[in-house]
Amino acid sequence: MIGWPRLTCAALPLAALAACGIAVTAATPGFAAGASPWVQDTQSAFRLIAGTGKPGDTRLRAGLEIRLQPGWKTYWRYPGDSGVPPRLDFTGSDNFGSARVLYPAPHQFDDGSGTSIGYKGSVILPLQISPRQPGKPVTLRVKLDYAVCEKLCIPAEGRAELTIGGGASPFDAALAAAEASVPIVAAAADIGLTARRVTGGPKPLVMVDLTASTGAPVELFVEGPTGEWALPIPKPAQGAPAGRQHFAFELDGLPPGVDPKARFELTFTVVEQGRALEVKTHLD
Repeated sequence: MIGWPRLTCAALPLAALAACGIAVTAATPGFAAGASPWVQDTQSAFRLIAGTGKPGDTRLRAGLEIRLQPGWKTYWRYPGDSGVPPRLDFTGSDNFGSARVLYPAPHQFDDGSGTSIGYKGSVILPLQISPRQPGKPVTLRVKLDYAVCEKLCIPAEGRAELTIGGGASPFDAALAAAEASVPIVAAAADIGLTARRVTGGPKPLVMVDLTASTGAPVELFVEGPTGEWALPIPKPAQGAPAGRQHFAFELDGLPPGVDPKARFELTFTVVEQGRALEVKTHLD
């Protein structure tokens, strides 16, 4: 997995950041009520949007909306063979306790030299905000580091600010659609998902079997127990009976010192037409 060096450029002025190859986004004038100004560069733009609070829930609803130029993409929380995931920093926000960032179901893209996981066109990352003092507004100040790619990848960064209080919002429909596309947490037994090693050695082959609608395309992604893991994207395998689908991947990209024969938990995301599920299971 490829990372982007930012440490040497983080303290530089905007002109120097551009010289480092980092696209520095800037706010544009004009914005709708319930949204921050768009923060944009030539390939993408992002903003914060507010959502109406839910009865009985002290958390506030918001979203980070990213729009991309045609042909460009950005990354999921796990980027695949290359790229970097979006990083949100809420330092400096007022009445801010914590935030949970949700990720709608992604898709995989062939980059020629590998496969990446992410989004094209536009995406809203739903945010669940817990105020430090419930019942009072929260002023979100977000620094976003992300990457946009066409044939080449460009790291980008920018800042947005929005005060949210749980009141009525014109962005409820868009935010609700994004929330509905977030994979639903399910048990492995719910979809008959099993994962097992079928070979030994330093990079065992893992076979995954799961229930799948006949003829419907299925994408399967796998993540390790921590962000240090960089597992390959499972590929469809032959031999599955009707109503089932097989996938396979090498147990590669483990952090140093991890025994490939050990027992650990993997997270699988299944994206099929009409559904997206997130399943945790042990690889024994």
